[in-house]
Amino acid sequence: MDILISSIVAGLLIGMALALVALGLTIIFGVMDIVNFAHGEFLMIGMYTGLFTAQSTGMDPLLTLPLAALVGFLLGVLCYAGFVRFLLRGPMVAQLLGTFGLMLLLRNIALLIFGSEDRALHHGILVGKSFDVGMEIILPATKLAAAGLSILAFGAVWLFMKKTRIGKALTATALNRQAASYMGIPAERMNALAWGIGVSSVTIAGALLVNFWSVNPYVGLLFTMIAFAIVALGGFGSVPGALFAGLVVGLITEIPGFWDFLTLAFSAEWMENVPMTSFKYMWVYVAYFVIMVVRPRGLFGWKY
Repeated sequence: MDILISSIVAGLLIGMALALVALGLTIIFGVMDIVNFAHGEFLMIGMYTGLFTAQSTGMDPLLTLPLAALVGFLLGVLCYAGFVRFLLRGPMVAQLLGTFGLMLLLRNIALLIFGSEDRALHHGILVGKSFDVGMEIILPATKLAAAGLSILAFGAVWLFMKKTRIGKALTATALNRQAASYMGIPAERMNALAWGIGVSSVTIAGALLVNFWSVNPYVGLLFTMIAFAIVALGGFGSVPGALFAGLVVGLITEIPGFWDFLTLAFSAEWMENVPMTSFKYMWVYVAYFVIMVVRPRGLFGWKY
C-alpha cells in the first residue's frame, strides 16, 4: 500500500508541472488553431535559461523564474511577429511544416551553442533535499516546489484570462475571431499575446523542471509528445482540461510504481521480469492514441 500511495503522490506532483508545460500549447491552439511543434524546444530554452542563470550568478534556481518568463514572452512575440503570422496566411500543411521547421531550427541552434551533452543543476536551496511525510513517502523538495509553483503560475494565467479585460479579449478571440474583430478587438495583437503567454508558460515550466531534470538539446521531443497527449485528453483550447489531463498523464508516468504494487499484491513472479520503467512513456502515447480515436474532442471540448 505504501508503494501505491507513493506512486500516486509522485504522479500528481509531476503532473502539475506537466500541466503547465501543456498550458502554453493549448492557449496557442485555442486562439489561432495552429499546432506548435516547436513547443518542446521552447521548454528546452527555459531549462537552459534557468540552468545557466543559476550557474553564472550563483542565485537559487527558483529565483530564475521571472527571467525565464520574460525570455519566453519576448521569444514568443518575436516568433509570432517575424514568422508565425506569415504562416497563418497559408494552408494548414504550411503551418504544420513551418512550426516543425522552427523546432529543427531551435534544436540545432542549441546544439551549436551548448553541445549535445546532458547538463544538470547541482546547487540550490532545495536541490538534494526531501521531506519524509511518513508511510515511507518521501517528497523531493524540488518536485514539491515545482508542483506548487506550477499551480500558482497556472492559476495566474487562468485568472488573467477570466478576470482581466485583456484576458477576456483573448478568450473572445479564441471563441469567435470574427465576432471579436467586429467588437474592436485587434486579432493580431491577441495572436502575439497568445504566443507570448504560451511560450512564457512553457519556459517557466522548463526553469522549474531543470531543478530535477537534466537538459540537452533533444529534451524537447519528449515533452512535446507529452504535451500533445495532455492537450488531446483535456481538449485543445481548454485551460481547465490541461490541468486535469496533466494530473492524469502524471499518474500514467508512474505506472512502474503501480506495477510494483500489483507485483507484491499478487506475488506474481513473472511480473518482476517485465521492465516496466523502460515502457512508462509508451503508455502516455498509447493513451494519446486511444483518446484521439475514442474522443477526438477531448474531455473538455475544443474551446474554453
